[in-house]
Parts: sequence; C-alpha cells; structure tokens
Amino acid sequence: MLGLGPLVIIAVVFLFSAIKILREYERGVVFTLGRFDAVKGPGLIIVIPGIQQMTRISLRTMVMDVPPQDVITRDNVTVKVNAVVYCRVMQADNAVLQVENYYYATSQLAQTTLRSVLGKMDLDDLLSNRDKINMELQQILDHSAEPWGVKVSNVEVKNVDLPEGMQRAMAKQAEAERERRAKIIHADGELQASEKLLQAGDVMSRNPTTLQLRYLQTLTEISVDKNSTILFPIPLEFMNIFKQMGKN
Repeated sequence: MLGLGPLVIIAVVFLFSAIKILREYERGVVFTLGRFDAVKGPGLIIVIPGIQQMTRISLRTMVMDVPPQDVITRDNVTVKVNAVVYCRVMQADNAVLQVENYYYATSQLAQTTLRSVLGKMDLDDLLSNRDKINMELQQILDHSAEPWGVKVSNVEVKNVDLPEGMQRAMAKQAEAERERRAKIIHADGELQASEKLLQAGDVMSRNPTTLQLRYLQTLTEISVDKNSTILFPIPLEFMNIFKQMGKN
C-alpha cells in the first residue's frame, strides 16, 4: 500500500498538467509528436505531457501602433507618418503554421506598405484624401496577411508631420488664398452696387419728379445729423440759365 502513494501523486500531477482551460476568445493549436493535430477550445481540453504541445492564440481584435515612418511623396516632400492597424486572427492554425510570429510580421508589413503607398501620392492628396488612403492600405494589408490567417479590419493614418519650412509655405499659401477670395467678394459687391446705381439713374432720368424727391430726401438726411453747415447742391439746369444769359 505504501508503494501506491508516489504513483498516485505522480498520476495526479500528470493529470493536472494535462488539463488545459481555454477562454472563450482563445484557441489552442495542438501538435502531437511535432505534427499538427487540431485546433481545440474553448473550454477544457487534454494535452498529454511529453507527447503533445499546445500554442495559445487569442482571437480578439488587436490594436497595432505603426511607428512614424519617413515618407518621400511623389512631389519630393519628406514627411513623417504614423498609423494604427486593427486586426484579428481568424484561422489559428495558419497563424502558427504559416508564419513564425504573426503579430511581428503584420507590424512590419504595415510599415513597408505605409511607405510604399504614400510614396506614390502628392502631398495635397496625402492631406486631403485621408479616407481613400485608409481604404487602400486596409485592402493591401488584408490581402497580404490573409495566408497567415489574419484579418485586417481597419487602418487609420493618425498624424502627418510636415517640415517647418513646408508649414510656413502652406500658411502663406492659405493667407494668400483668403486675401484673393476677399478681393473677389469686394469686387463682386462693387459690381452689383454699380449695376443698381445704373438702374436707379435710368429710372430717375425718365421722371424728373423722382429726382426732385431724392433731392429732398437727401436734404432731410443731412438735417438729421445736426450739422452746422449744410450744402445745397445746385441743379445743372440752373447753371445753364447763367450760361445762356452770358451768351446773350
């Protein structure tokens, strides 16, 4: 009976070491004598020590931060661009069998793809077409990482850092654009005002009474301002009388 004690202890230790518990978001890639056996989980599974080995794979979405990359755009402007990649493992067996480290491989792929795609674009496109760039990066990364069992669901370009000289040039360009628009608006206002004055002059020339009423209205507006001196404009017809008298 005493000899059974160590055997029972060894059996209990062996059993506990063989029992593995996988969470709902985990899968276990099991190898038997070095050969791929199956993908197991979630829940309670048995892995025979010394004969079988298991690699845990998480199926949750991973947030991968792509460090700033030096990118030379198509118009020869050097910028620093960083991004964030959202991906998850869809096939646990491929994530283990097809690549040594799927997370590191996806990260390096994101860096090289970021430099490659942005290097084909002008600076204006890089700053204005952010959604289009994100979609193109997502499609390329998803297609390249598919053999590894990794699904790239979204890519977002976070920051685009411009050189100081380029920032000053863009600020001057924006200021010049605002001044141009202000001058155009002012010129349009002057044109519309001149057209209205021309129309008013045509109306008054057809009816002298209208001109006389406008003259009286102007006098009323001057008197409201409490001016000490009031100038009365003399009609041109009155001056013509003196010219005619001089000729006679």
